[in-house]
Amino acid sequence: MRKKRTILIFTGMILGIFLMFWINLRMGSMGISGGQILRILTEKENAGMEQSIIMGIRLPRAVAAVFLGGALALSGYLLQTFFANPIVGPFVLGISSGAKLAVALAMIFFLTKGKDIGLTMMVLSAFAGAMIAMAFVLMLSVKVKSMSVLVVCGIMIGYICSAITDFAVTFADDSNIVNLHNWSMGSLSGMNWQQIRIIVLIVIVCFCMTGSIVKPMNAYRLGEAYAKSVGANIIFLRVMLILIASLLAACVTAFAGPISFVGIAVPHLVRTSLKTDTSYVMIPASFLGGALVTLFCDLLARCLFAPTEVSISSVTAVFLVPVVIVMMIKRNDKKQE
Repeated sequence: MRKKRTILIFTGMILGIFLMFWINLRMGSMGISGGQILRILTEKENAGMEQSIIMGIRLPRAVAAVFLGGALALSGYLLQTFFANPIVGPFVLGISSGAKLAVALAMIFFLTKGKDIGLTMMVLSAFAGAMIAMAFVLMLSVKVKSMSVLVVCGIMIGYICSAITDFAVTFADDSNIVNLHNWSMGSLSGMNWQQIRIIVLIVIVCFCMTGSIVKPMNAYRLGEAYAKSVGANIIFLRVMLILIASLLAACVTAFAGPISFVGIAVPHLVRTSLKTDTSYVMIPASFLGGALVTLFCDLLARCLFAPTEVSISSVTAVFLVPVVIVMMIKRNDKKQE
């Protein structure tokens, strides 16, 4: 029965991703018919403006939504495994904000020198910022034993990083730096194929690295003592969880800015639907769930008030914060029982 349920949910998520992907290509400030999209994708038609919109704007944006959304949800699941707590995620712990701060400062530095920051430097800056924020959280976790207090501390770290970012952007002189405000709110607009290649490479490498630690992750979920008894290298596992989760969150923040609550809410929704927390199932399921949710939220961000585009982070917050609140209430009720 559980196997059938798992197959059904996976099938539903995959079909949902294809459907949302197709709708994202069709809908926007300019509607394009399905037949015309097929002809453009198969290079059977040179449709001028429509082809430019599909191949230059909507297709790379939809691909980015799939990979970045999946990366964010996977990052959240890895952090939840590390802390053994379902209410943590890269946005809540301040990791995304740390990455945002580092990227913003790097951009400002390069632009004041009259140079354009490269994609490699962008990702490296985001990773450095994410790791510094994560280091603060880990130092606090040694002193603070209560997970709820640790989460609050992570939120405070995120606020500090966001405040410093806002100061830097507000007092910048260059008009290009001021435009960082839109990126700092979270957006998938402006994606190009060069960025997509970097995103896909990073996400695939991280996914493969995650696959290599699935077995010790399953043991770790049952407790540190049990994991040690079956020969799992706990220190190596923890380092890998931190590195992979931080790199995934950094990749998302570098290219799309901070996207809120996908990393914390999607693994919970997937876990609840599948009624399992087995890593073999949760890793691909979290990725697919994150891709589906991000595609849906980006569609709303583009089309809800078209031609004006709203922040995708605002849309994800509206839909996913209630999920997080319900999750925290249920968790509190279980503790009281």
